[in-house]
Amino acid sequence: MKGYVLTPDTLVDEMVERLFSGKRPLGSDRVLDPGCGGGAFIAGVLRWCQTRGVAPPKITGIELNPALAAKARKRFADQPSVQIVHADYLLTSVGQEFSFIIGNPPYVSLEKLGDETQRNRYRARFTSARGRFDLYMLFFERALKDLAPNGRLVFITPEKYLYVASAKPLRQLLTEQSRVSAIDLAPEDAFPGFTTYPAITTLEKGSSGANCTSIRLRCGTTRSPSLPTGGQSWWPHLLTEETRAGSDVLQDICIRVSAGIATGADDVYVRDISNVPARLRAFARPAIAGRDLVPGKVMPAPRRVILVPYADNGRLLPSEKLGSLGRYLAEPLHAEALKRRTCVRHKPWYAFHDNYPTDILRPKIIFKDITKQPRFWIDRTGEIIPLHSVYYLIPRHAGHLDVLCDWLNSEEVGRWLATNCQRAANGYLRLQSAVLRRLPVPETALLYPARREGA
Repeated sequence: MKGYVLTPDTLVDEMVERLFSGKRPLGSDRVLDPGCGGGAFIAGVLRWCQTRGVAPPKITGIELNPALAAKARKRFADQPSVQIVHADYLLTSVGQEFSFIIGNPPYVSLEKLGDETQRNRYRARFTSARGRFDLYMLFFERALKDLAPNGRLVFITPEKYLYVASAKPLRQLLTEQSRVSAIDLAPEDAFPGFTTYPAITTLEKGSSGANCTSIRLRCGTTRSPSLPTGGQSWWPHLLTEETRAGSDVLQDICIRVSAGIATGADDVYVRDISNVPARLRAFARPAIAGRDLVPGKVMPAPRRVILVPYADNGRLLPSEKLGSLGRYLAEPLHAEALKRRTCVRHKPWYAFHDNYPTDILRPKIIFKDITKQPRFWIDRTGEIIPLHSVYYLIPRHAGHLDVLCDWLNSEEVGRWLATNCQRAANGYLRLQSAVLRRLPVPETALLYPARREGA
C-alpha cells in the first residue's frame, strides 16, 4: 500500500487535540481526513467527542486503496456522522469546504509516483508539483483549497518540506494563503519500526502574514519566529533565534561548489585501481567515493580509478580517438548498460551522465555528500576526481586551501551545517552544494586576499 503508514493512537490523539484546541467543533461542522487509510484519525475525532460529551461533527474520509476504504466503511458502519469515499483525493472534486482537516498524507517520492503520465497530471494540476516533489506536498496544497476560511488543518508529514528546494512553491503557497500557527518536530521513533523525521504542522486558512509560529524542537526547546515569505527555507528560523545574513557567502570566494561526477554507469567507468588493464591506463584517473572518506582520519590514497572519455578541456573525445577505451565501452554488456541511461536521449551513448568540468583537476577541498559528522579534506595535487557521492569546492586562491579547510572543519561551521542542511535517515546530514554556497563567510583577511592586498 504505497505511502501508507499507520499512525499510532497516541499521536492521533495529540493531533486531534491540536485540531480542536480553542475551537470546539459543532455538529454542523465538517471534518476531512484525506488519505484516511483504515480510519485512525476518524476514530480519534470520535474519541475526542465522546470523552467530552460533544456531538460529533460530519466526518468525511477519502481513501484511494479499495481494501483500506472497505475496512474504514466497516469500522464506522454504525456511525451516521461518518462518510467514507473511495477515490483519489488529489484528482477528485470534493464539492464542499471543511472547517477542519486532519491527517497523515502518504509519503511517496517522485520516483515512485507511477509513470510519467501520472506525474504530468499532477504537475498540470498543482503549483507545488515542481522539481522532485513528494505526494504529501500536493496533499497540503489540495487540503488548503478545501479548507474553509478560518478553518484549521493539522498534518503530520516528513519535515523535509520545511527546507528542501522542491518544496519552495509549497512554502510560498502556505505563507500566502494561511498562517502557520505551529510546527512541532515529532520524535524520530514516532512511527514504531520506522526511522523518520516527522513534523506536525498546524495552520489556519486566510490569516497570512508575518505572524509568529510556535516551534517545538525534538529536544524540547520552543521558539516563536516569523517564517519568511517567498518560499525560502524555514529551517534556519526554526532552529536558531538568529540567522546570519550578509552579502559574503562561500560561493563568493570559490570558483566552484559542486557535486562530483555522476557517470550513470559506475560499474562500467569506475574500476579498482589494482584491476585496470594496461590498455586502459591512459584513460584512468584516480577517483574517490564518499565511502572512502572517514571523519577523524586523513584522506586515504585513492583505491579506485575512473575511466575518462574526455579531453582535459572538458570536451568529449570523438569515438574514433577513444582507441582501446572505445573498444572496452563497446563490449556488449558495457554498451547495453550505457545505452540504458536517460542521458543518451541528448548525449552520445558513451558520455558521462554529468558534464565533465574543466576545473575538476585543480587543487580542491572535498567532502562526503551524506554524513553524520561533516568533515573536509584537501586534494592538494588536484589529480583526484570526486565521484557523485563526494562534493568539492575550489577556492579562487589556491594558496588559501589550508585556512579555508580549517575554517570549514570548525565548530562554528559545524553548527551552521547542522542548522541548515537537509536531514537524511538516522541523524545524517546532506551536504548539498546549494546549501554550502550560502554558508556565511567571516570577514577575515585570509579568506579575502584581495581586500588584504588593498585591491
